Amino acid sequence: MFKSVLLTVDLNAEASWAKALPQAVELVKSSKGELHILSVVPDFGSPVVEGFFPDDFEEKALEKAELELEKLIADRVPKTVKAVPHIAYGKIHKKVLKAIEHTGCDLVVMASHKPDRVREFLVGSNADRVVRRSPVSVLVVRG
Repeated sequence: MFKSVLLTVDLNAEASWAKALPQAVELVKSSKGELHILSVVPDFGSPVVEGFFPDDFEEKALEKAELELEKLIADRVPKTVKAVPHIAYGKIHKKVLKAIEHTGCDLVVMASHKPDRVREFLVGSNADRVVRRSPVSVLVVRG
């Protein structure tokens, strides 16, 4: 079925993986595939905002995220499932699309909040952006 599944997680929001992670694990187990788990540390979005943070902020944030992702995998992914951690820094939807290409996955699993019309109109959602641009199937799990 799916030999390579990419799961996106927000390490600061359990809702991003609480329901999606078990589904991704089951898909991978049933096909004896590989699970790639990606967490993206979002960038500042503006050079003005960036100026308020220490110069080594990105490096330290990535190190912390890597440790947290490894802990999540150790605690929540069965040892029988091959799980590969991935950490990125930048715009979330762009990094997910790049990870699709890099991992060669054939399915993306990601959580999404219940749609909020005003928020969607103003800023959109990362899940929506990925669904519209992904070259592979995307399973959106509602939190």
